[in-house]
Amino acid sequence: MLEYEDALERILAAVGPATAERTPLAQAHRRILAERILSPMDLPPFDNSAMDGYAVRARDVQGATANAPKQLRLRGKVAAGGNFQGAVEPGDCVRVFTGSLLPPGADAVVMQEDTRTEPGEPEVVWFLDGAKPWENVRFRGEDVKRGMVAGEAGEEVSAGRVSLFAALGLGEVSVGKRPVAGLLASGSELAEPGQPLPPGGIYESNRAGLAALLAQAGATSKSFPLVKDSAALTREALTAAFAECDVVITTGGVSVGELDFIKSAFVELGGEQEFWRVAIRPGRPFVFGRWQGKFLFGLPGNPVSAFVTFLLLVRPALRRWQGATEAGLARQMGTLAEALSNPGERRHFMRVRIDGNGEIRPAGGQASHMLNSLAGANALVDVPPQTTLKAGSVVQALRWQ
Repeated sequence: MLEYEDALERILAAVGPATAERTPLAQAHRRILAERILSPMDLPPFDNSAMDGYAVRARDVQGATANAPKQLRLRGKVAAGGNFQGAVEPGDCVRVFTGSLLPPGADAVVMQEDTRTEPGEPEVVWFLDGAKPWENVRFRGEDVKRGMVAGEAGEEVSAGRVSLFAALGLGEVSVGKRPVAGLLASGSELAEPGQPLPPGGIYESNRAGLAALLAQAGATSKSFPLVKDSAALTREALTAAFAECDVVITTGGVSVGELDFIKSAFVELGGEQEFWRVAIRPGRPFVFGRWQGKFLFGLPGNPVSAFVTFLLLVRPALRRWQGATEAGLARQMGTLAEALSNPGERRHFMRVRIDGNGEIRPAGGQASHMLNSLAGANALVDVPPQTTLKAGSVVQALRWQ
């Protein structure tokens, strides 16, 4: 039985980045960049006005006040996207708008609220306040310089980065290919949600929950029909899933019971089992293997165990597969509002909820079949064996939401 870090290290060593693909920028959100992006241009691309007003030479309005306004000649206007023909000469001003190209000769913009015009004098503008040189001017390249790094390989494309790339004129980017993950749930007691529940049956919930987590991890999921407890049916299901998917994620059938067929069926298909069992709670009966360049993640059948082992061991692998440099869960420090106790021999990743103030509370019962506490949780806290973390302790929470 492997310790958690050893298991994760072996998984990540086996799962290398997949091939990259070009994708339209509109579809790049939350994908992983496969290349360094250098800015092809300055941003802003030219000196421009930060607001609606008048472009001036700052010295021409120096000392202007509401009681002692200064008068300038209006020589024209330039809308955003337009170009002023000529230059701002001494005593001149030009009407500009937010984003307007700064006319040659101007070195400041006075906002419209600090000016006035008089009926019958369309070519005269009175300035009620002065301006410092370069006031209300956005400079070319003050945000991004041509050639600077706008995105690094291995970074996730956030919504803000999508906006930046669009502003730089990038129509598409190179990203890591999304893995296709097949979901198999085994157990003769399982029934499909929405169908009548037979005596002794339970509704299968792992595939739906894991599909949601796969979407968050950037993977594409494909659910396969439920698998009865049969060696032959298990081999057929694995064969079908591996034929269509890069990764196969199973739930159930990985323990030592006489009806647990996942491990034996995988080996019979020619798969190589890398390891089985990890010293964590929940989720000890976990298997990882390789088959013809593809990967098997055999998760426990208990829904919380499947959920937690996915977060700790499968999600990082899928992120690494896409080329992410940061593959693990987000970490946030918080303060325990209640004690967390682990009297067992294995480290326990306990379900908690951390609020906006960083206060952490247990989400409810911690047994591996208790889904209600999972529904109320948004993080895990790693509690070492035979340890009690006292209320008031500052601890690290692993967040998935």
